[in-house]
Amino acid sequence: MSHEIWPGSAYPLGATFDGQGTNFALFSEGAEKVELCLFDDDGGEERVMLTEVDAFVWHGYLPSVQPGQLYGYRVHGPFAPEEGKRFNPNKLLLDPYAKAVSGRIEWGQAPFGYDFGEPDSRNDDDSAASMVKGVVINPFFEWAGDRLPKTPYAQTVIYEAHVKGLTVRHPDVPEELRGTYAGIAHPAVIEHLTRLGVTALELMPVHQFVDDSVLEDKGLSNYWGYNTLGFFAPHSGYSSSGEHGQQVQEFRAMVRALHAAGIEVILDVVYNHTAEGNHLGPTLSMRGIDNEAYYRLEKDKRYYTDYTGTGNSLNAGSPHALQLLMDSLRYWVTEMHVDGFRFDLASTLAREFYDVDRLSTFFELVQQDPVVSQVKLIAEPWDVGPGGYQVGNFPPQWTEWNGKYRDTVRDFWRGEPQALGEFASRLTGSADLYEHSGRRPVASINFVTAHDGFTLRDLVSYSEKHNEANGEDNNDGESHNRSDNMGVEGPTDDEAVNRRRARQQRNFLATLLLSQGVPMISHGDELGRTQRGNNNGYAQDNETTWIDWDSADLPLVEFTAAVARLRRRHPTFRRSRFFNGRPVELDDERIADVVWLRPDGSPMAPADWDSGFGLLVGMFLNGQGIREKDLRGRAVTDVNFIVYFNSGDEPVDIVLPDERHGEHWHVAVDTAGEMADGSDHPAGTQLTIEAKALLVLQEVDGPEPSTDDSVDASLRMQNDQADGVAPAPRAEQATS
Repeated sequence: MSHEIWPGSAYPLGATFDGQGTNFALFSEGAEKVELCLFDDDGGEERVMLTEVDAFVWHGYLPSVQPGQLYGYRVHGPFAPEEGKRFNPNKLLLDPYAKAVSGRIEWGQAPFGYDFGEPDSRNDDDSAASMVKGVVINPFFEWAGDRLPKTPYAQTVIYEAHVKGLTVRHPDVPEELRGTYAGIAHPAVIEHLTRLGVTALELMPVHQFVDDSVLEDKGLSNYWGYNTLGFFAPHSGYSSSGEHGQQVQEFRAMVRALHAAGIEVILDVVYNHTAEGNHLGPTLSMRGIDNEAYYRLEKDKRYYTDYTGTGNSLNAGSPHALQLLMDSLRYWVTEMHVDGFRFDLASTLAREFYDVDRLSTFFELVQQDPVVSQVKLIAEPWDVGPGGYQVGNFPPQWTEWNGKYRDTVRDFWRGEPQALGEFASRLTGSADLYEHSGRRPVASINFVTAHDGFTLRDLVSYSEKHNEANGEDNNDGESHNRSDNMGVEGPTDDEAVNRRRARQQRNFLATLLLSQGVPMISHGDELGRTQRGNNNGYAQDNETTWIDWDSADLPLVEFTAAVARLRRRHPTFRRSRFFNGRPVELDDERIADVVWLRPDGSPMAPADWDSGFGLLVGMFLNGQGIREKDLRGRAVTDVNFIVYFNSGDEPVDIVLPDERHGEHWHVAVDTAGEMADGSDHPAGTQLTIEAKALLVLQEVDGPEPSTDDSVDASLRMQNDQADGVAPAPRAEQATS
């Protein structure tokens, strides 16, 4: 049928349903003509010419178009790759502002703008039958009662997860909901997250992404999702309710359910590149709409600047690309109610021209934006370009994945010789990286494992990567993993090896949860998840990467939950200011807020930091030295703690410090399981720290932790459920 068209508006970009009809608006500076293409369910196409143009935005209002309508664009203009122009109306193009996407790309010649084998040629095969389409959505949703948790960083515990991998094998999630947004919203999944004290779920990419042809030819897929095509659309493959816009409402319902449990939603976003790849990639969207505006091009404009290792880089120096990025961020906050973003390869966005610039236009836009500046902003502070490793160099309002924390903690627990000062700095929030810019310990997102690399169980089970299934002759993935297989590569029936591996997993999790900064747990680490040595599971949408809930390491889950409760109940382990080493009052004595202890219980001297006894670290934490106030202006205080870390291969005898630090101590955490009997230990007592073990001692009869009014009500509810801190479980029973 023929659709009536009115002039409409140039703003907002995209397809906007107002309750009666739909406004369409598309930016293209170089276009000579733009056709809006409307499709029926059988693939029939109607083309509507957009004749209104304001400031290079082509627009029109169709009063008869309702939610569920499939659409795309054909953009006419010069085809001159050497000038950076790749217009071709034979290629159906996805609206960069599409709020939902339907279908899959059928790979072959049609989606490519050149003839295979002749990169400078022009191919005129029509791609409509092979292309995904945008979907007009109903923007209205019942958000009444949704309350953003707004958990302060100091109380935040992040759980990085994959929508499908987290839920697809969960036995308590109905089969039709597994691997979907609705599966994450299921009470069984939310209960597990709540049990762990998780306050923020960081989802790996959920923007609409593409399974590229190279992987499909190998029988693989882009499982991780770092291959974005639509920056506004929730990935349709994670929807249990269909593709015609229902995925948007399902995603919103997931967010609402997580918020009701006090859990924030953080999206892992990929604004550094798109799925169109390099000059040999397909023409799917922005390449055919306005190639020069959206992508960084080389001097020879046939080629793309690649700071990401994927073939192209989004042009964060272009006002129209920046508008796309900022409009997308605001949309996910205002219309989808997400609570923050983790920016993949964020250094790419900071490249104004060539070098990484922390004062780039992108950061200036974020700084002044009244919406985006108020949510959690997490940078992956590196890319693959020159000077791309920028840990510690992002602007003050940003937090960062702390890769130095990961590397230092891994090296410490495998017994690598290193400066004690490096390990101490990572434990205490990495002041050397963040304090100079006015940031606090919470700027450090601490992690030992993430989606990229070994799982925690594999970190202690494999010394070499085993990525043969990826089809790249085991050449992909990181080769320097700082891992230790405990003497046997992979699974073993040797119970002694399995016990050592189980203990080492507890060491890593306890170190992570008790360090200053914001801990991030990689999904399934608390369950003993393995990828059988594959440290680059990006293409493995199968049991290699999915969590196997039926074989969960239940003692490890209990241990993780117990340590998380300890962190949650005690502000000592989640300070919002750095230690300064200055004395504070403690039982009429002046003791520093943190004291580093020698094995004999005396404070370490400066020379001790370079001494040879250094695989043992003792840290006294003064509960009166937090130097913070709650929202009512009351001082935040806590009991005293001592934490010992022995990464050596032999037990070490230590002496508890004198009475000034505390008269009696009991064991709160013991990763070796040898002192979990609840008995008290007077000051001056000699104890033995087992090999490869972490020990937390809590002062007996110390002051109760002060009320922290900044903790959200939902978090306080979790505290109430965690009635007391259970003694360290005898987790030696967990044999991996």
